[in-house]
Amino acid sequence: MALATRQKPPAAAESSPSVVRLLWRSTLGKKAVMAVTGLVMLAYLVAHMLGNLKIFFGPDDFNGYAHWLRTIGEPALGYEWLLWVVRVVLLAAVVLHGVAAYQLSRRDIAARPVGYAHRGGSRRRASFATRTMRWGGVILALFIVWHILDLTTLTVNPNAEAGHPYENVVASFSTWYGNTIYVVAMLALGLHLRHGFDAAARSLGVTSARAARGLRVTANALALVLTVGFLAVPFAVMTGVVS
Repeated sequence: MALATRQKPPAAAESSPSVVRLLWRSTLGKKAVMAVTGLVMLAYLVAHMLGNLKIFFGPDDFNGYAHWLRTIGEPALGYEWLLWVVRVVLLAAVVLHGVAAYQLSRRDIAARPVGYAHRGGSRRRASFATRTMRWGGVILALFIVWHILDLTTLTVNPNAEAGHPYENVVASFSTWYGNTIYVVAMLALGLHLRHGFDAAARSLGVTSARAARGLRVTANALALVLTVGFLAVPFAVMTGVVS
């Protein structure tokens, strides 16, 4: 009598990757992440610029605005709770944006491992916009670290005093290096925004010439307004309009 063979249970099927993981792995998904996180950061920049301009109304208004940011939602929320939520969301957007940009850049290089036959042709293809986006992103990432150390933790602002944001801004822009770092970063921001809109439009499939022109005009206007708005503060301190 033949012995019945015991069959092994079927191996558990490997779990298929989630939709989020599949999206992240795809080039289109990474471009979509860059576009969405870019819009999140743009919304923050507009709000941040408008808040910065309150410095022209004097120390009471500006310090009051800074205090209000920390007490939004009280008493339902604790002190700085909402501000920390904004910081975490913004940090996540910056990290996702940077990682996606780096990985897309590596994929682009891997797709073209052989150099172009003519260096001039290579340089024409590697457009000014692409080079600006890459270096602008690096400059802005370094600036974010400096900006936090300068006006949040006050680590690199020797004349700063906790609880006096108006005076701390004036102290920061009373130094040549503080102004230089800020001006370079804001110029890089303007170029990054200008070219970022065009890249996002192409990534999301905007092919209409009319829509492309509209986005280009919007990008140029936003880049100009934000650059001028952010630079107005250090130049006001340098010229004595704000002191």
